[in-house]
Amino acid sequence: MLDAVDAVLVRELQRDGRATFQALADRVGLSRTAVRARVQHLLETRVVRVVGIVHAAVVGAEAIGHVSVAVDGSAREAAAAVAERPAVSFTALTAGPHDLVAQVRTRDDAALAAEVDHIRSIPGVRAAEVFRSVATVRDKHAVVRELGEISLDDIDWRLLHELQRDGRAPYTRLAHVIGLSQAATRARVVRLMRSGVIQVTGLADPLALGAAELGGFGLVVTGGLRKTAEAVAAQDGVRYLATGFGRYDIVGQAEAATRSELVGVLDAIRSVPGVTVRESWHHLDVVKESYAVELPAYPLNGSS
Repeated sequence: MLDAVDAVLVRELQRDGRATFQALADRVGLSRTAVRARVQHLLETRVVRVVGIVHAAVVGAEAIGHVSVAVDGSAREAAAAVAERPAVSFTALTAGPHDLVAQVRTRDDAALAAEVDHIRSIPGVRAAEVFRSVATVRDKHAVVRELGEISLDDIDWRLLHELQRDGRAPYTRLAHVIGLSQAATRARVVRLMRSGVIQVTGLADPLALGAAELGGFGLVVTGGLRKTAEAVAAQDGVRYLATGFGRYDIVGQAEAATRSELVGVLDAIRSVPGVTVRESWHHLDVVKESYAVELPAYPLNGSS
């Protein structure tokens, strides 16, 4: 577990991955030098990773499927094979109605169907059932809002490449990569972030923050789906929620410090009018969690 200061720093980096050391220092009441050392230690020990998460609409990865997989034999081996697919952003071994679950992001339904077919072909996979997400209501780590009209040039794409790899890349390095002044580089990055093209955030080790338990749930709803989904998403502990079609009306993830608290999150969800928890499952081990997407390659100034 982190001490109180490091916990606040991680939370601030989750809120704004590019927050300056001075802003962080003002938040926790320490010197800029002390905060820089703490943040560097958190990054080096992988307690937190600061990455840029590109809006799905920018790269045409808006077809999202939540795949529940049944396995004969080793679930871990099957999960490792599923996790190797670039289109798979999340994979976890689970206890409950499924042996493992995965999230798949593709450009369209045809590509999504092809990815699910590949999962079905993995040795040991007996069945794969898909929930097709239509709208993401809450995502702790990604941009959840309509993307306005914005035109991206080669320099913007290169910045997205760099920020996706290292969300806290200094402006001096970014400026060198794209061949602009630091002021012009900063203006471009701010534009990309404010427009919602990219969100720079800290991906924290849940154990370090005391969120040791992670689970999933599938809900069926009576009444208005969107209003009910927003009420569920507002519950403490809900980190992801999507509406769509399939076995459920809503699929989500919840996190808590203990199993008892995780049960409490599910109980709070059950208390939302019109909601029935059809299935829930416990995440035993997260095999993959990655928000990186394939971006067009635009080498500049000799970089690639």
